[in-house]
Amino acid sequence: MSLFIVHHQHSPDSCPARDPVKGALLLNHLSRPNAARHGVVIRAEAVARGSHSLFFIAEAADEVVLQAFLAPFREVGEVEVTAATTCAAIVSSGGCDADIVEGSAALVDPADACQDAIEAGLLIHRVNPLNGETSVPDLAGGAVMPNGRFYLRNHFDIPNLNDDGYRLSIGGLVERPLSLSMTELHNLHAESLVVTLECAGNGRSLFEPAVPGEAWGLGAVSTAEWTGVPLMEVLERAGLLPGAKEVTFRGADSGIVDEHGALVRFERGLSIEQIRETDALLAYEMNGEPLPLPHGYPLRLIVPGWYAVASVKWLTEINVTDQPCAAHYQMEKYWYHWVREGHDEYAPVKLMNVRALISSPDQGENLPRGETAIRGVAWSGAESISKVDVSLNDGPWREARLIGERRRSAWQWWELITRLERPGPLTVRARATDMAGRSQPKRAEWNRQGYGNNSIHSVTVQVI
Repeated sequence: MSLFIVHHQHSPDSCPARDPVKGALLLNHLSRPNAARHGVVIRAEAVARGSHSLFFIAEAADEVVLQAFLAPFREVGEVEVTAATTCAAIVSSGGCDADIVEGSAALVDPADACQDAIEAGLLIHRVNPLNGETSVPDLAGGAVMPNGRFYLRNHFDIPNLNDDGYRLSIGGLVERPLSLSMTELHNLHAESLVVTLECAGNGRSLFEPAVPGEAWGLGAVSTAEWTGVPLMEVLERAGLLPGAKEVTFRGADSGIVDEHGALVRFERGLSIEQIRETDALLAYEMNGEPLPLPHGYPLRLIVPGWYAVASVKWLTEINVTDQPCAAHYQMEKYWYHWVREGHDEYAPVKLMNVRALISSPDQGENLPRGETAIRGVAWSGAESISKVDVSLNDGPWREARLIGERRRSAWQWWELITRLERPGPLTVRARATDMAGRSQPKRAEWNRQGYGNNSIHSVTVQVI
């Protein structure tokens, strides 16, 4: 479908709206059901008062179809049709004066994917590759995040894989190399896990001094129920040979990486021991629906407890080896790089840090005096949440009530009911502690790539 802007102009002396019959005919012709019968989708329309001008945005297979639909408007005035595109398409193509390049059938149109994310309410950081975060107030309220509002982190264009022709290959140090279709995967034993995924760069924009990379706020985190096949069951079906210690996971997404100047596939690795510890899942459903394209359709690895970079999307290959994965996104990216006492120190990004976020009240909100509820979510990659403490205006820490069952792999809701008696500014802070004894620092240690920022969250509101 192509997008068009239509401008209809008529003479004040022959304004069809003054004639009840003509006005009704044009309204009925412009109705959504009638337009659809003519192969036209009306997105929006408006009349500039006093100008005798009608503007509307329409979609049609081509201008010929649209022009045929516009015949009644030409009978009462002039019609001008201008080919158009969406703001998302303009940004993804590089500007208003850039040429719109026809996309590949092997890839999802970045403009379409971006438009879907915008309409779902995500805050877009980048169109191509598509990256967007969830609004912090949207984080709490349901057991899971609706698929459309689940944050998006991509490194390359989104592959458009065909379910019918899809195969997952399992090879390397295995007795029986496998090539599994989606039908075969669906026929295996299935499990469902509620798992929180967080981008390792969540909170990066809050580091000082600033660091390179996607400038995430605090919404690059979401929770979903993932359904699929336990990874270890598939590996055991293939049969692990002696010496099998490491597994590399390859996604279908790829692109040019500046440091290499060549095409790089997205790959990550885990040890067999780590796979057993995490109960990793080969997921084909998200919240009871097939995986959405931007989230890895038709198959995605889910690694509970780990930062989401480990949960490889659009999974096509699993290779069992005796050596750790040496891929770009394993060895050259996603490493903490600290400078301590003048020395460089490094550590790989693995388990999510413990963290609590305040979802209500929102930053800058006005709160009435009297009883109010402070709510949020908390999670940790190491263990389930033990407690969440809340402080008002740097006062003593008060323990919040944890809501629902504790889950190691999923966030925990919490709330504190309190009374606000004094009008004026109020700073609310929240600090989580997990069952492993890890607690949030007042300020997370700065690192060169801006990973793992779990500084204590605070919001400032006004009590009125």
